[in-house]
Amino acid sequence: MGRLLFLFVLIPAVELVLLIKIGAAIGALETIALIVITGTVGATLARAQGLSVLHRVQAETAAGRVPTASLLDGVIILVAGALLITPGVLTDIVGFLCLIPWTRLAIKKFVWSHIQRGMVQGRFHVHVGGQPVQPTPPEDKSPPPNKKYPSARVYDVEPEYDDG
Repeated sequence: MGRLLFLFVLIPAVELVLLIKIGAAIGALETIALIVITGTVGATLARAQGLSVLHRVQAETAAGRVPTASLLDGVIILVAGALLITPGVLTDIVGFLCLIPWTRLAIKKFVWSHIQRGMVQGRFHVHVGGQPVQPTPPEDKSPPPNKKYPSARVYDVEPEYDDG
């Protein structure tokens, strides 16, 4: 409940206050122009980076590799695009940070560690080819026994990070 309150009430309230203060400082028309410009530039950047990630995913898949890092890049860029077309100052800042490669790398590492922790704790479940994937806990590199699906293959996927 607290996260939803934060997401749907507090963030828009802060955004509204910031837009009113900016409008008072530079003018209403200029504030509207700022919203339109950041939305347009952000959507254009997100589209270009999204297409680049799509090509990387296709290349990695064609090479027989699981495109884990590229898919995570794609999700972060998608979120960035949504934030950038949302009117507001804070959402624009976070959206642009998601589009900068070195800040996206930090975000990607944080998200990946959260996903791995959730899998180990049983909060996230991954299925490949209809079979559940059991994560390997960080301290134990041997795959856990799978009594329910004894013939299931276990894939321990590590993301490959690139700076571009």
